[in-house]
Amino acid sequence: MTTATLPVIHADRVLCTPDECFARLPDFPYEPRYLQIGGLRIATIDEGPRDASPILLMHGEPTWSFLYRKMIPPLLAAGHRVIAPDLVGFGRSDKPSHPADYSYRHHVWWMNAWLEAMDLRDITLFCQDWGSLIGLRMLTANPDRFARAVLSNGGLPTGAGRSVPPAFKIWRAFARWSPWLPIGRIVATGCVSPLSAEEIAAYNAPFPTRRHRVAARMFPRFVPAEPDNPEREANEAAWRILESWQKPFLTLFSTRDPITRGGERLFQARVPGAAHQPHKRIRGAGHFVQEDKPLELVEHINRFMAQR
Repeated sequence: MTTATLPVIHADRVLCTPDECFARLPDFPYEPRYLQIGGLRIATIDEGPRDASPILLMHGEPTWSFLYRKMIPPLLAAGHRVIAPDLVGFGRSDKPSHPADYSYRHHVWWMNAWLEAMDLRDITLFCQDWGSLIGLRMLTANPDRFARAVLSNGGLPTGAGRSVPPAFKIWRAFARWSPWLPIGRIVATGCVSPLSAEEIAAYNAPFPTRRHRVAARMFPRFVPAEPDNPEREANEAAWRILESWQKPFLTLFSTRDPITRGGERLFQARVPGAAHQPHKRIRGAGHFVQEDKPLELVEHINRFMAQR
């Protein structure tokens, strides 16, 4: 998929969250850089030495790069180039306001075009939640660009095999049918550690109106949870590449996530690069492990990246 063939989103259906919504973000001083991809601006935090090997931090649903504010400083202190994009529809990236403009496939296309435009190499991927559904598709579409991968509280479902956890079914129904979608409070329920009022407000910041929240409502129904999902074949093809992936692959799953707990075993069994890696279970962390145990994650990531 090239930029020339990316889905065309009509300009009158694209929203930009006003900058003033992000004026009082706690512990997040980073200025975004923007790339135009298919007529949409994708915002990216890009910090650290230009000549250092990058670590790509992929957020999920319904968060944005603010999720990584506790991990960015120690990763920078270790000398890494740290890159954290906001997915289309989230954070400071543009937000199509029409549901038909969103799909799992469109997001993979947008982010692969973004990756090509950034021209990143020797990447360490860290992905969680929807960051893994998109990030692992990016890796398998561009395997030569990636040196290693770290997966936390995520997966690459195909709709076959493992049944959908009840917690996910509840979340999917709530996102679709609830008349209100309090993003910050939803993130807070996925954490063991409490979030402050300022942190909850920061998660709400990208979504000042109902029209800005379309992506957050749509994402749960895109997960290939049933065999007839339109992205089942593409994810199965991605799995075939993962099943021949010899580069290092690390899992860091938390013990208190009702949706993904235990999902690491599938990757440890099927990805050759996961053999003999120092996989860890992160205790005392919920779904958003980046909030609950950021320094522990960074410690494992730094050690993993130091392996050659």
